[in-house]
Amino acid sequence: MSSPVYIQIHNQLQANIEQGKWQVGEKIPAERALAGEFGVSRMTLREAIQTLVDEGVLERRVGSGTFVANRKVQERMSGVTSFTDLMKAQGKVPSSKTISYHLTVPSKTEAKRLKLKAGERVLRMERVRYGSKVPICYEVATVPADLVANFSKQEVTSSFYKTLEDKAGLHPGHATQAVSATNATEKIANYLAIRRGDALLRMTQISYLQDGRPFEYVHTQYVGSRFEFVLEK
Repeated sequence: MSSPVYIQIHNQLQANIEQGKWQVGEKIPAERALAGEFGVSRMTLREAIQTLVDEGVLERRVGSGTFVANRKVQERMSGVTSFTDLMKAQGKVPSSKTISYHLTVPSKTEAKRLKLKAGERVLRMERVRYGSKVPICYEVATVPADLVANFSKQEVTSSFYKTLEDKAGLHPGHATQAVSATNATEKIANYLAIRRGDALLRMTQISYLQDGRPFEYVHTQYVGSRFEFVLEK
C-alpha cells in the first residue's frame, strides 16, 4: 500500500528541512513553484504544507509566505487525560464527529513519533470533538494499526482510551505535549463553527502506555475562546 500523494510530498519537504536545504526561519518556495516541481495540483501541495504547519514544522506569515518554523518554548503539562474524561469532569456531555477513518502508510513524522518499524501501518482519523454539542476542537490522531486491530470503529472513535483499558488491559502513562498559537483556516473554521482567522490553540501530543510504548500521535486545534490549558509545575 502506498501513502497518499500529499503525505509523500510532506515527507520530502520534511526531508529537505532535516537535510538543511531550508534553514530555520527561511522562506520555502511558493506553492505554485513547489506544485510544479512535484507535478501535482496546488490543492494537493497545499494539503502537504498544511500538515507540516499543523505539526509545527512550518509556519505561515500573512502576506509573506511560508517559513521553516522556529522552535517554540515548550511547557510540559502533567498527566494523560482523555477528551471524554475531561469533558465529563467539567459537567459537559462529550461527543465526536468522525471526518475520516482509514488504515494507511504512516508519514515520516508519524513513523518516527510512534517508533514504528518498516512496513507497519497506522490508523489515521480526523474528528471534531464536542462538549455538550458545542465544537471544542478538531484533531488528527494516528495510532499503530496493530494496536486497534481487534477494536470496532465505534469503540475507537467514541472513547479510545477507555477501549484500550477495558478491552486490552492497556493503561495510558505519560505524554509529551507542545502548545502554540495559530489561526483557523477556512476548513477548520467550518468544522468548529467559527470564523476564518479566529484564534486557535494548537497542541501536538505523543501519548505513551505505562510500559513506555508510544501509542498515539495527535495534533489538535482548540477554539481559543472555548478552551484553556492549565499547567502544573
